Formats: sequence, structure tokens, C-alpha cells
Amino acid sequence: MSQKDTKISVLGDGGWGTTLALLLAGQGFQVKLWGAFPKYIEEMRKKRENRKFLPGFKIPKNVFPCADIHEAALESDLIVLAVPSQFMRQVVQKIKKDKIHHKAFVTVAKGIETGSLKVMSQVIHEELGKVSLCVLSGPTIAREVALKIPAGASIASTNKELASKIRKIFTTDTFSLFESTDVLGVELGGSLKNVIAISAGIVEGLGFGSNTRAALFARGVAEMARLGHAMGARRETFMGLSGLGDLATTCLSPHSRNRWLGEEIGKGKKLRSILKKTEMVVEGVDTSRSAWQLAKKYRVVMPITKAVHQILFHHHDPREAVKALMKREPHRELD
Repeated sequence: MSQKDTKISVLGDGGWGTTLALLLAGQGFQVKLWGAFPKYIEEMRKKRENRKFLPGFKIPKNVFPCADIHEAALESDLIVLAVPSQFMRQVVQKIKKDKIHHKAFVTVAKGIETGSLKVMSQVIHEELGKVSLCVLSGPTIAREVALKIPAGASIASTNKELASKIRKIFTTDTFSLFESTDVLGVELGGSLKNVIAISAGIVEGLGFGSNTRAALFARGVAEMARLGHAMGARRETFMGLSGLGDLATTCLSPHSRNRWLGEEIGKGKKLRSILKKTEMVVEGVDTSRSAWQLAKKYRVVMPITKAVHQILFHHHDPREAVKALMKREPHRELD
């Protein structure tokens, strides 16, 4: 894969997929941006703006909105998978026969597939076999990256040479990538932090103070690391950009969808009515189901995840759930 002549396709025209297409175009690459809805793709092509998911940013001439997924897959050397996690399997299934096995892939989705409880790299390998694959994850609010506000993230792969090549392709003056070989840890960090961010939003919506938020934040990192370690990831990964870093921005940023959903829950709104208000996918909702199932499977204590699951799907009172969390029996902090 020669960097200079690399043709890139981004599958997924949401805010993050569009942001990455703009970032890569700014590096001089020819980028196809695929979306699942032809009428909306045509609108983007004409207006040169993704008004639904990334308003206010002009789509440059070297980004080509595309509604034909096979065209996008065939005419690329590098495929960036930016679709929501619960749609990842059906999207990669569509391109299985498109002579894609010599291509490189980067997944940027942050979630755990419900039912199978697999992270996205596992889903992709299950469907496409041993393709060259990297995972990109970290504290990356799409709008801030599009505004070229400095940001950093992790790029993880078992193939160090591939990770280095992908890092060079994506790195700009304001966007830095740091290499890792802990693919599972990076993916779990990016996924599980969305559940903790919902809890942070609930606390905000209830009107509790910074002390409560800080306690949930710190215990959330420990909770993520416990499950990751039990599943075979490295504990230290959860202290890095894709764990602690991503958790911080998702809990604190006013642009975080997961925090926003939690705030609405804390204010007394119902999950179904909240989700009807947005066309964007709130990954933490489905991830809370999967994370709680993984906690039970691996016998890991995850009280915050349990509380979020009970609030979202079993109508537990948010205020009482948070109080119960703060009254847990004494135990060692680092356990």
C-alpha cells in the first residue's frame, strides 16, 4: 500500500465518518464517503455539506459522496469502517465478495455487538477472515477534530507495520495517533466508556455535584479495567487515550451524545422518547446491555454498568440508583 497513491473509502456518513473523510482529504487523498441512503447522499453531493451529522463544514472536491457500497469497496486500497457497531456485521457482509482481502481496514466504531458480545475487530475478522486491520479509538469528539482543535487517539493492531502506515496516513498538524498492540483493550475502552458517560450524564441531570461525578469517573475507569483484564486486555491500556482519555472527553463534553442521553434520563425523561429526538446513534445504550452480560459472563463486579442497565431497561429510579452506588460496602480502592 503506497501512501502517496492510496485510495480511501469511508463507509459511514455520520459525524465521525465525515470528519475523517475531511481530515484525509486535507492530506491530499481521494476519498469516497459511503452512506446507506441514496437520497441523502445526493443531497450531500449537491450541497457539499453533511447538514444532518456535521453541519457547517464544506465537503471538498476530493471527497466523493457515494451510495454504492460495492463501488466504494472496489475502488479503494484502504477502507475505514465508520458505521455504528450494531450495523457493522451487515455492512461488512455486503462487501465480502468485492475482492477486498488484499485491502487494509480501519474500524473506528465504538461498541460491542449485542447477542454475540464481540468487539468490532472480532466481528470483522469473523466475516472477512484474516484481513489487515487496525482499530482507531480515543477522545475524538467529531466536531472538535473537524475544527482542527488538537487531539490524539490510539491506533491498535497486531501488525505493527500496518499500524505505522495507518498512523502516518491519518496524522496531521492537529491530529496525532499513538500505536498500541492491545487491540481488545483499545476497543473495550472506547466502548465501555460510553456506559460510564451515561452515568455521568444522569448525575448531571439529577443536579448532583462535582464530587459525585468525580467518584463515578474514577470508579468507572477501575470498572472498565477489571472487565478488560478478565477478558485478556492489558490494564494499563485503560489508563491511556482509548480508556481514561476517551472517558474524560465523553463525560465532560457538551457534544457527547451518551452524556446528553444520561442528562435527559436524570431529568426524568424516558429512554424511548429521548432516542426519538435524535437521528444519531447513542452507542452506550446497546453497549450497556452487552457490558452487563459480559460482566456476568466473566464474573466481574461492575456496579456502575449494572446501575445504568437497570435505569435504562428496568425503570429503576436514577436518584436511588446513584445513592445506592455511593453506599456500597467498603472495599479496596484499586480492586
